[in-house]
Amino acid sequence: MDWLQGILSSQWLILIWILLAVLLIQLVYYWFIFSRLAFYNAAKRPVSDKQEPVSVVICAKNEYHNLVRFLPLILEQNYPEYEVIVVNDASDDDTFYLLRELRDKYPRLNVINIHQNLNFFVGKKFPLSIGIRSSKYENLLLTDADCYPSGPDWIASMQSVFTEKTQVVIGYGAYLAQPGLLNKLIRFDTLQVAMQYMSLALAGLPYMGVGRNLAYHKELFFKAGGFMKHYKITSGDDDLFINEVARGSNTRIQPTASAITFSKPKQSFASWFRQKKRHLTTGGFYRTPHKITLGLFSLSQLVFYTLLIALAVLGVDWMLLLGIYVVRLISQTIIIKKCMLRLEEKNFLLLFPFFEVFLMIINLLLGFAGLFSRKTQW
Repeated sequence: MDWLQGILSSQWLILIWILLAVLLIQLVYYWFIFSRLAFYNAAKRPVSDKQEPVSVVICAKNEYHNLVRFLPLILEQNYPEYEVIVVNDASDDDTFYLLRELRDKYPRLNVINIHQNLNFFVGKKFPLSIGIRSSKYENLLLTDADCYPSGPDWIASMQSVFTEKTQVVIGYGAYLAQPGLLNKLIRFDTLQVAMQYMSLALAGLPYMGVGRNLAYHKELFFKAGGFMKHYKITSGDDDLFINEVARGSNTRIQPTASAITFSKPKQSFASWFRQKKRHLTTGGFYRTPHKITLGLFSLSQLVFYTLLIALAVLGVDWMLLLGIYVVRLISQTIIIKKCMLRLEEKNFLLLFPFFEVFLMIINLLLGFAGLFSRKTQW
């Protein structure tokens, strides 16, 4: 018991208590929030037998090489009635000619060509709005031109979770597994973000989805005024719109393997960094409950590691600090492993403790950079 007496008499006792408090906060997030995705049981969730017509909407700008490979996979889905709308946003490659050929082969393909660069704001909100307004059906399913479905039942899987009260379905947009450490980092980051938005949706607090795999009702889009409230922001056609319209009562997730889409990840750290920086610009526009929930998790994570390192430097008993770290690590490993299995992710479980710290530092740096950069107002 000498070690316990040493701790209780330590001059750093208040810091130890703070460390234990943030450990508790982290455990609550992992076991009461993220566990909802980890232990998700699709068999207990109601599904719809109705196969309502679906409009798949895709925006493309100079995406010839992706469209020629991936668009036929979407046009040949096992689904009775659907259309595929591709909005060609003033591409200057051979996209126009490819889409014309595919339209002759696939009657369900509807092509909208924007010949002039009428998009006065950067991003795909303008062409996406055009595509949605041109759709025939109430149920919209969105993906990107560089994405492909995991199989021929993608539309059916996403559509199956629509019920009478459901207006939004959030899917998982994975990145293709490739050799290299950067690829594993990107896929872990994608998984970590999905753990948050899917688990919070299951907890009744949906706050975002990804445009690579997202479905909602057209009526909901028009009722919200489309993207007008955040039109000048480059990103946000997915997360800001969902943050505005999604509620616990009208939103469901679809994490099954047949509903996943894949896309090619960035091939250099610099390009991935720029992409992540752009995505993080939307977080400040989330609704207050979402900012508090996400902020508390990130803050407790930062304080946990900061205090752990500080107390080790100050000479606090290493067995106590190791025990605290291991308790959190075991919880993380269980939940992350289950989420990886759920979302068909592989080959980075042993690396996640290092990736977590690295991404925490990256997000912190991007947050500070955002304070001094020019912001686009909502």
